[in-house]
Amino acid sequence: MPPAFSAQEKTRITDLLLESGRALFTTRGLRKTSLEELVTPAGIAKSSFYAFFDSKEDLYLELMLRQMAQVRQRVIDQALTSTDDTREGLRRFLRASLDELSANPLYGRLVTHPEEMDAVLRRVGSSRMASSPDNPATALHAFVTAGRESGALVDAHPAAIVGVLQAVLLLPVNADRLAAPEHYHHTLDLMIDIVARGLTPPKE
Repeated sequence: MPPAFSAQEKTRITDLLLESGRALFTTRGLRKTSLEELVTPAGIAKSSFYAFFDSKEDLYLELMLRQMAQVRQRVIDQALTSTDDTREGLRRFLRASLDELSANPLYGRLVTHPEEMDAVLRRVGSSRMASSPDNPATALHAFVTAGRESGALVDAHPAAIVGVLQAVLLLPVNADRLAAPEHYHHTLDLMIDIVARGLTPPKE
């Protein structure tokens, strides 16, 4: 039976587990990270891990949730909804999201390894993430739905519009496959502008 921990010890160990999880998940990935690797920096036995998290997937999700408010602020509040111009909002959102994926190893990994998020949701369930008021995906879907209803976005299924935006975010992963990788940044600028214009009605 795992030992009892004081409130102070729980806080300290939880922080250490989150720190080791962030480092290991972003370098080795969810599947290749062992329980022993996670608990060693915290100085606890593998059996004691379950006094803090139900599974590796639960730890992974907790890491995402703890960053979610900051991510939403950067890509939604300070970008997508920071202007009344829907087209410009889309441009800002795409650039902010690309910056986030580049600077945030955990969120960036979800683009290159989407199966890890699928594994987390299968094990933990999607309710905690979907119900979070800070979820950027929920805010994006609300923006798209409202944009379609007001005529600020083209008349297409919301999932299709979000899919087009996601396609832009995949470009960095495939940069070396472009016909002219040396023109990657110009290509990215063009794609962002083409997508933002294509998803919004022509301006009079």
